[in-house]
Amino acid sequence: MTQQKSAKASQYQARMPDESGYIEYSDQEHATWQTLFERQTSIIDGRVCQEYIDGLERLRLPHDRIPQLADVDRVLEAATGWRTAQVPALIPFDTFFELLASRRFPVATFIRTPEELDYLKEPDIFHEIFGHCPMLTNPDFAEFTATYGQLGLAATPKQRVYLARLYWLTVEFGLVDTPQGRRIYGGGIISSPKETFHALSETPEHHPFDPVDALRTPYRIDILQPLYYVLDDLHRLHDLSRQDIMAMVEQAMTLGLFEPKFPPKAA
Repeated sequence: MTQQKSAKASQYQARMPDESGYIEYSDQEHATWQTLFERQTSIIDGRVCQEYIDGLERLRLPHDRIPQLADVDRVLEAATGWRTAQVPALIPFDTFFELLASRRFPVATFIRTPEELDYLKEPDIFHEIFGHCPMLTNPDFAEFTATYGQLGLAATPKQRVYLARLYWLTVEFGLVDTPQGRRIYGGGIISSPKETFHALSETPEHHPFDPVDALRTPYRIDILQPLYYVLDDLHRLHDLSRQDIMAMVEQAMTLGLFEPKFPPKAA
């Protein structure tokens, strides 16, 4: 459930497409997709926002095999002008921002092993396609994600660190209040069974979404999140994409980080 990719080594090797763009997977890999897909679809009802459900229905992802990116692209392009981009397991920050800015969502074309079914550090094809792509059919979410990429391209390394927190607490781990109740829209939650239950429980803190607060909030990628920010409406992301986010970054840098709500990572 990593937010952005780095150039560090990965134990996984992305599958390369053939001349026609088709990516072949093994029966074991398809079986892993089916296990993950059926497990998550059995628990997200009543927990994810309607915009995600609508996107999932539009994508019509197969339950018993890993989807081909071209099939996902046809739906995303028609909905919001987005496409996927086949990438290695990990990519540099510059590439990540360039892809988002051009409305291409990076997808590492490997799937986790059965031994890492519940958690892996790198984002695999299940996390990217099942967790994020349904929301990319929503214009507000799609616009914000493209704006984020454009800002990241022009940002300094220090500014990017702050921007990463905003992405983490929205695109990856965001919640939204709806007439039906509090719901999940962040892909890092939606692709994780433990996080799906945890996020809506009384264990973590839930704070009203404030972009400057989010920019100041430390996080760890390897734990259940202790704090989630809650939008009052998904359209808030569209509004945010029209505001001066970099001025908010400068404000957050001046104010400094909040105290972490988690213990330091063991050396």
